[in-house]
Formats: sequence, C-alpha cells, structure tokens
Amino acid sequence: MERTRIARVDEVKLVRRGEQVEGTLHLTPHHLIFCHTPPPTLDELNGFPSHRTKPRELWITYPIIKTCTLRLTHHTSHLPSSIRLRCRDFTFVCFCFADEKKARDVYDSIKAWTCKLGRVEKLYAFTYQPQSPEKEVNGWELYDARREWKRLGISEKDVDKGWRISNINLDYGFSPTYPALLAVPSAISDNTLNYAGRYRSRARLPVLTYLHPVNNCSITRSSQPLVGVRGNRSIQDEKLLLAIFSTSHSNQHPSNSSSRPRSRQSPQSSSSGSPARDIPSNLPDPETLEDQMISRTSSEDGPRVYGAQQHNLIVDARPTVNALAMQAVGLGSENMDNYRFATKAYLGIDNIHVMRDSLHKVIDTLKDSDVANIPPNRESLMKSGWLKHITGLLDGASLIARQVALQHSHVLIHCSDGWDRTSQLSALGQLCLDPYYRTLEGFIVLVEKDWLSFGHMFNHRSGFLSSEKWFAVENERVGGNNDSHTQRTSLSNSSSGAGHALENAFLSAKGFFNKDNNSRESFVDSDGELQPYDQSSSPSDIKSASKKTSNNSRDSTSAASPDPKHAATTKVKETSPIFHQFLDATYQLLAQHPTRFEFNERFLRRLLYHLYSCQYGTFLYNNERERVENKVKARTRSVWDYFLGRREQFLNPRYEEGIDDNVRGKERLLLPRAGEVRWWSEVFGREDREMNGLPPSSSAITSPASSSSSSSRNALASPNGGITTTTTTTSGRATTEEIAPPPAVPSSVLTGLETAEQKVGAVPPLKQTSPGDAFDGGSEGPSGKVGVGDRLAAGIKGIGLGKGIGKVGMSGVGGKKPERLEREMEVEMQ
Repeated sequence: MERTRIARVDEVKLVRRGEQVEGTLHLTPHHLIFCHTPPPTLDELNGFPSHRTKPRELWITYPIIKTCTLRLTHHTSHLPSSIRLRCRDFTFVCFCFADEKKARDVYDSIKAWTCKLGRVEKLYAFTYQPQSPEKEVNGWELYDARREWKRLGISEKDVDKGWRISNINLDYGFSPTYPALLAVPSAISDNTLNYAGRYRSRARLPVLTYLHPVNNCSITRSSQPLVGVRGNRSIQDEKLLLAIFSTSHSNQHPSNSSSRPRSRQSPQSSSSGSPARDIPSNLPDPETLEDQMISRTSSEDGPRVYGAQQHNLIVDARPTVNALAMQAVGLGSENMDNYRFATKAYLGIDNIHVMRDSLHKVIDTLKDSDVANIPPNRESLMKSGWLKHITGLLDGASLIARQVALQHSHVLIHCSDGWDRTSQLSALGQLCLDPYYRTLEGFIVLVEKDWLSFGHMFNHRSGFLSSEKWFAVENERVGGNNDSHTQRTSLSNSSSGAGHALENAFLSAKGFFNKDNNSRESFVDSDGELQPYDQSSSPSDIKSASKKTSNNSRDSTSAASPDPKHAATTKVKETSPIFHQFLDATYQLLAQHPTRFEFNERFLRRLLYHLYSCQYGTFLYNNERERVENKVKARTRSVWDYFLGRREQFLNPRYEEGIDDNVRGKERLLLPRAGEVRWWSEVFGREDREMNGLPPSSSAITSPASSSSSSSRNALASPNGGITTTTTTTSGRATTEEIAPPPAVPSSVLTGLETAEQKVGAVPPLKQTSPGDAFDGGSEGPSGKVGVGDRLAAGIKGIGLGKGIGKVGMSGVGGKKPERLEREMEVEMQ
C-alpha cells in the first residue's frame, strides 16, 4: 500500500453517459472500485424487503486506464474537482470530489499504481488467485505446437507431405522472437536454414504456419529480406522459398525446378490445381479482378497446361514506396529477378503509427460520453479511417484465402519484422480457410500459434506499464503547483473547443483528452518507430548503423527482450491497436456469417478487455522466449481459464457445425464481404443505431463502381501507395480526391504486382522526370531492368520527400549527405 495516498473516499459522484450517482471510491493495489447503492425500487418502497436493491460496484483495473486527467477548481467556484478516466475498453467515467486535496491524492495514487510499477512482474496477473469455475481449468494445456502440426498432417517422423519439424530454434538462439519449433520443407537442412536466416530481419526466415488439408498448399510467414541499397541476395533464402512453393508437388524435387520459368508446373500437379481463369462467378468484382491480374502476371507465352498452373504469391503487406524506402537502412523487399517462381503483391496496409492515430480519432469522437448521453458524430467516425483499415485487412485475408483454396497456390506473407500486419493477415486468412479455427478451441489455438508463439509484441503494442504522458493536470495553478511542464500540459489539453459546451454544462471544465501522443517532436530509437537520420550523426555513424541492421539482430534482442532487472516503461509510439484490429476483423466475419462461428460477439469483446486487464499472464510478454524465461505458466493463470470456465456464456446459439462444400453456406472456405463492414458498436459501448445508423451504407465501407477509372475502394491503400481515396458524408454524397494515378487493379487492396518480367501498379520504374511523375509499372530502363538505386529514389519521391531527388548512392540521396536529411526522410520500421 506504499503507493496509495488515500484508500477510501466517501461522497464521490460518478458521472457516466450524463447520469450521476453518489457512492464510495476505494483504491486497492490493483483496482479502482466505485460502490454505490441505487435508489430504492418501487417494490422496496411498498414494503417488500426481498426485493431490496443490492449495492453495485464498478471495478477498473489500473492497466486498462489509457488516459487520466485531474481538473482542479478553486473553492470559490462552487464546482467540484474531478478526475476523468478514458479506459482501453472504451469506458469513459468522471469522478467528482468536494475536496480538492482528496481529488489530488486519488490522482497521485492512480498514477503511482498505473505507470510507476517499473516491471511487468508487479502487474495483477502475478498475484491473482482464481476462484471457481476457473480453478478447475488449465488453459495453458490447450495449445501444443506438436499437436497442432500433427493436426495439419506434419510430424517429426512422417515427411510425406514435404514438411518436417526443425529444432534449430529449440533454445531460441537462432531467432529469439520465433517459436521453439519451426515447420520447414523436408528438403531443406538446418545448415541451409542457418544461412537463410542471416538474410531476414531478426532471423525470422520463411516458415510454415498453415497447411491446407485438401491441396497441401501452404501459408508461410517471415520478416523482410536484407536487400539494402546494394541489392543483396541469398541463394539459401531463394532455395528455401523455392522448396516451400514446391512442397505440393510430391513427384517433383525442388532442385529440378530451380531454373524453371515461374508458371510452368509439371502435369503431375494438375490434380491439385485449378484453371487459371476458372474463377467462381459469385465472387465480387474486385476479387475477380485481383485473381485475373495475378493470373496475367503469372502467365507466359507458350503452351499452357490448364488445371496445372499455380500462382504462388509473396505478399508484402506494406505500401510499395515504404517497402522500397526500407532499402536505405539495409532492408527492403524481394528482388523478383531472384524469385522467378513467384509473383509479389503489395497490399498497402499502413503501419502501427497510422493505426494508432486512427483509433485516437475514433476516441476523440466518443470522448464526451461520460458527461453527455449523445450519439457520436458519424461523419467524424468515418473520417477516422478505422473502417477503411479493417476493410483493407479483410481484403488482404480474402486474397490470401483465395490463392490457397481456389488457385491451389502457396502464399508467403511478410511486412517489416513480421509480427504485426503479418500476424493479422495470416490469422485472418486461416479463419477464412479452416473451420476448426472458427470453433472456440480452434480460435484459441490460432491466437496462441500466430500471435503468441510467432512473437507479436503484446507488451510493446499494448503499453501495460502505462506512461506519465497519459496523465495530465488541468488548472494546476489553482492548486498552487508551479511545475512548468504540468502547466504546459494543461494548456495544450485546453485547446479543444468541440466539447466545451457539454463540459461547461456539467462540470465547467475545458477540453480533456486532447494531448497529442502522435507528435514527432522526438523519435525513439526502437522497433516500431519512424527514425530520422540524426543531424548530429556523421556519415560513418549512419553507415555503421545500417551495417548493424543488415547484420541481423539475432544476438541483439534488447528491443524485444528487455532486461527484467531494469525498470521498464511504455514507449508511447510503439503502442498500436494491432490485436484489436484483428478482433474487429473477426467480428466482421462473425457478423456476416453468423452461423459459421462457434463463439459469439461477447467472446471477442471480453478477450479485448482481458488483453488490457493484466489479470492473466497470457499477453504480458512480447514472445515465446520471454514467457519461458519468466516462467509465466508457473507463476500466472492463462486467460483461457476465464473463457473455458464460463464456456456456455461465449457460445453462439446459431452455430451450424456441419461442413459440406456442396451446400451453399456450409462450405469450408469463408470469404468476407468488404462492402458490409460496419462499426463494432458493442465494443465501443454504444448502440448499433448510434454508430451505424440507417441506412447501413452510411456507416459501412462501400465500393465505388469498378468501371470508374479514377476511383477505388474507399481508402483501401495508403495515399503514399498512389491511389485515390473516397470520403462519404452523412448525406450519402461521396467526394473523391485523387492523390495519384490509380493502380492497375481498381477497387482492390492491391497497390502493386511484381514479377521478374513485369510490374503492375505502383511499382517504381527506372527513371522519373520529376517528383510528381506517376509510377508507370510498365516502364523500364534501357537494359530492361530497374536498378536498385533508381527504384529506391523513385520510392522516396513517392513519399514526397523533397524535390530533385536522383539516384541513391552510398553517400546519400540525390547528392545530399545522410546527415542533412534530418526530418526529410523517415524510415518505417514496422
């Protein structure tokens, strides 16, 4: 209790959704508890003691508090001092205190218990003692990697399907952020893996995450390759990827096809393939166009064996120009001249900073829900871009699922480090492909496998240890404290005018929760951050830093595995709602296919709550290695205990278990309908009509007509990717702003396609006459190939970083030295 300055405060008023109740506020080491007794009911007033109203409690765990603002008032104002909380589960409350000193004591206590713990081991999960029915359940035993691989047909003894389980990472020495067991092609030795790992960021080389039970086609995942400005390549990485894409051909050894043209598959594969143009007629137009474009880029002159073509795909989830710009720090994307057996697709899914900013805009629209019970502005919600991002994820997952199930092809997915967008796309693609993952147990296995074992950085992205930047005091001078930093925070938080009328009406307060945590007044040197070239750095320093990145941080894991002996803090700019987006996209699938999921919407909502509650140890660390080193299974309870102990509460009564590919609505494959994406109103604590309204098209992302040459699906790609965006107003009128020429595939998540022979969409050409020139995917230089420096320069131009940027050399960009590019070039690290 050393952090608690006050443990109990009576006569506290709770304001929520415009209603006020008076009660007692308790502060414990792990929870804020508000207790109140509702007014007596009519039965109680009529003398029926059996109907006596019971006291009610509101429990708020400290890690779930996202923003806390203390407003002090002078005693002559006759207005109470107040504390406003905005929680990560979108609970908005305001506590009013008659005594200003007690208000400050409560604020200081909340701050101490929330952001001054210093270590993950001090969170609630390490002291939580479960009660029945959780006590009889052990959720840690639900997922076993070997058991899941066996379910997919892979074992250490049976290699008939072309895969084996490697122990190269059993001690996490090979790749600290990868799981201990890796499924790799049987034809690839651990020695080859060792060399191939040196070519991928953080040694996250391509490994299996899903194998289709019908056609043996795979979904693999990795991080970006270390191409760099020199155009580095790895024969071992190319051999590994070729072996992966050859595993579905049991009669063909990968060494026999190393120089084979991309699309010429052996006739033996015809039984597991599908015609290149045999696309189901019931697919939406954008999906048909995507399949046709991939089919065209995968085809060649000469005779075809229909039913034998595979269109193996490398999916780079990033916007095209962002992927190319990464070459400046020794990273990048595959040079398809070296991967002639595949097609590469850029999806244009934005990074963690864009996603964090988008959710902040949603919250800004909802933030006054504690002081007033008014519906949110749906136009402001639409401008947040949140539904746009969810739609992009669903489109990407649909593309991956169609390639595996309908085109009978293999897919490799990566973004930058392969633990954010890659996890989203991989998990959503498997939800579409495998009915098992749509059961309660299967979904738990999916989260354990593709999110926890493959190293999504839950601690970094969720910010469990909070940050002092999320705490602010308004009207500090009233309280007599002259701390200049707090006063500046107060002033910066008083700039909003949108909610002043409401707040003045209830509390005479000024704009809360407007602190901008996305400003770039400083750049944190860590994973997940945009990093500029520091003006104080010398060219040799930058070259050394680039070399350090290129050498692969297999031994340097401080970013992903912080020293537990040192005090840990949340890096605000590394937080992002990545897992929240995955749950939201899952909700969209559940809403569109209500009979295909065993679990209900409440299961997803409670899972999001317990992500931040820190009551269980499942999500507390960044990867499997950290959880093993900190003995999480022995010291904490699994979050799945909560759900399995209350299983009946999270089951979907409309679930139809049977699978029959010959019956419509019961097929194995499930595809999202992007035009029906809508707000997950329950998770935001709102009614459906408040956020989605009528007609539904006013709140759902709808696709413009595919025949329009100047528009594409509402913001399916980053503006940097070179497409147009459409904004729909509450009146239903759509306005289109042309950012750059559209890609080759309209109304699609794709922003570019690339093979060794051709490029379609926003893939930079050899030369650009001016920074505003369009990326003409068909343009090539005199030699017929696009140089690394030219593509990088074109990529930098696409981001809009200055004029006159020419070729990229080791000395800089367009003749400028790296140390002079401060605030002119930012590198996307996630």
